[in-house]
Amino acid sequence: MTRRLSFRLSLLLMAWSGLILIIASVVIVNATHYHFQLYGKEASVLQPSDSMLNSHLEQAIIQSVILTVTLALILASLMSIYLARRISKPLVQMKQAALTMSEGEWSVRSPTNTQDEMADLGKALNTLAEQLQKQQELRQSMTENIAHELRTPLATLKSMMIAIGDGIWEPTKERIESCQDEIDRLIYLVSDLEQLNEMASPDFKLEKSEFEFIELLEKIVRLNEAAFTEKKVELRLRMYTKIRVYWDENRMTQVINNLLSNALKFTPSGGTVHIAAQEDTHRVILSIQDTGIGIPEKDRSLIFERFYRVDKSRSRKTGGKGLGLAIAKSIVEAHGGRIWVKKVNEDKGMTIIMNIPRKKNHDAELKEVEDGSAIPS
Repeated sequence: MTRRLSFRLSLLLMAWSGLILIIASVVIVNATHYHFQLYGKEASVLQPSDSMLNSHLEQAIIQSVILTVTLALILASLMSIYLARRISKPLVQMKQAALTMSEGEWSVRSPTNTQDEMADLGKALNTLAEQLQKQQELRQSMTENIAHELRTPLATLKSMMIAIGDGIWEPTKERIESCQDEIDRLIYLVSDLEQLNEMASPDFKLEKSEFEFIELLEKIVRLNEAAFTEKKVELRLRMYTKIRVYWDENRMTQVINNLLSNALKFTPSGGTVHIAAQEDTHRVILSIQDTGIGIPEKDRSLIFERFYRVDKSRSRKTGGKGLGLAIAKSIVEAHGGRIWVKKVNEDKGMTIIMNIPRKKNHDAELKEVEDGSAIPS
């Protein structure tokens, strides 16, 4: 059972205060009793004046009280120092951990040996360190990927220009078109990065309107049908009821196109990609399921990061730039929704699920459908 820090401190302070009071009381009682015994002996044997005996007794009691109070203050000071160090120790450790993290060492962790608010604070700090470490690794990976994505077409263009300039190659139509392809690839990359930065801006706004979702899906299927037919991958749409939504139609078209492009890319010939949609209270649940190569469990939460690739060895043609899913996630979240990868076996393809409020006035709670029970069959 977790004990609150304030409760523990209260008990500790009361215990120490009671201990000091008991010690002081015992000392004073014993000293008073001792001096009263001496007083009685001297009064019976020596029989001096009463005033002298009373004066000696008063001095003795005052000295005992002063000595007892002094010892109690010393004991209280020592206990206070111990208590202060005991309380401040985890705070000092957390401070050192935070300073170490500020220097870029994200592997440091704060101890969480107790069961109180200090331990909760330490766990929160450790969670923050883990998240920062992941972000740092993703940032480094993203920088490397950006450099690679830029370097490859630029190196290709440079070699082509040098070959043409030196007269080694003739500036044929095919070679000029190859240069144009590399330039287009750079333009697309920059455009995708600009979109992500635009969506992260506080000034980003969706251009929402009301429309029939089934009509949008049918249009998207028609647009992608040729690419799926060329690769011999079947594209199926399952949606049984009309659903009116209040979304940014162009942005949602971009999201679904990105997801279908990703599914087609990793689904071999003869495979199938299913699109299923249904209305659940005030939300729309859309799933895109493929029969492709699947995804390892450890990569499920990372595939929506910028430039993230499950297989680092894939080429740009087979692996893409790693921005499509990041853009899709940003657009879905801008609509107040969520997007995630459903738990499946690695060899059974992948299912991406979106859960988005249907109307502008419905902010229903979004619930992750891990078991797929809300997805139409």
